[in-house]
Amino acid sequence: MIAVIKGDIIHSRKLSNPEPWLIPLQGLFGQWGNTPKTWELVWGDFFQIEINQPEDALKRALQIKTLIKKIQSENSEKTSSPVDVRMAIGIGEKTYTGAKISESSGSAFVFASERFDRLKKDRLNLAIQSPWKEFDLEMNLFFDFAGIIMDHWSISSAELMDIVLNQPSITQTEIGEKLGIKQNSVSGRWNRTHGAKLLEMEALFRQKILNLTK
Repeated sequence: MIAVIKGDIIHSRKLSNPEPWLIPLQGLFGQWGNTPKTWELVWGDFFQIEINQPEDALKRALQIKTLIKKIQSENSEKTSSPVDVRMAIGIGEKTYTGAKISESSGSAFVFASERFDRLKKDRLNLAIQSPWKEFDLEMNLFFDFAGIIMDHWSISSAELMDIVLNQPSITQTEIGEKLGIKQNSVSGRWNRTHGAKLLEMEALFRQKILNLTK
């Protein structure tokens, strides 16, 4: 079993220059595999990425979210990113491997496409579809609530969450040094980010997938 994430960048045309989000996103995807076999970024703001270990899917989605939400606005006075990201996770089988991910097929690709096509209508920025209906219902409820938090992150909140996701063992003191703020400021920002609850959600997702795919 694999996972596939299909997504697009919301309001990408608000930025006259796409490079502030495009280059970092390409760099992030490049850490996870090679293009175009493992991932593709097409039509300017649409992407698809294959994840061999399905239990990693939510962490990957959160890493994409934090990267996009920490993008600085062209108006330096704004505290939130001018862009956002909409993603659908599909978990299932891969029955054919193409030279490009867009040529590969299997239920994981079908599920990701079907769920992605409904995201805008459902006014959601993150959802999942898998062979397990009860799992989908439960996790999509978590994702819905998480979206209320993540969709309204400030740039500083997204920066902090991005650091923690990419360096799980980092201390608050080290974060403070990295961001140039005091430790008590790190603690306050972390609480506003609701990072602990989001990490609990990611751990729950990971364990459930591991149990379901035994």
